[in-house]
Amino acid sequence: MDELDARRGMHWKTRPLVAWAAGRPFVWVDDEITPADRSWVAAHHEGKALLHRVDAREGLTGADYSAMHEWLRRQGGPRHSPGAST
Repeated sequence: MDELDARRGMHWKTRPLVAWAAGRPFVWVDDEITPADRSWVAAHHEGKALLHRVDAREGLTGADYSAMHEWLRRQGGPRHSPGAST
């Protein structure tokens, strides 16, 4: 399936990540996430998922952390500000 997935533009990590998540919510941060990955996850993953693409030239930025924090907050995740002690 890897060769067929690659031809469809899907990353090799997509199927293993969804299998590992086993229906649980997850966040995937990568610089190679494609629309094909998003479509496959939406069709094959029962839980919530955030596929967050980062710019490989910049790495993770404050905007990336904010986007992930907001998604987690909406899922009932962290109730404290990033960087705050618990």
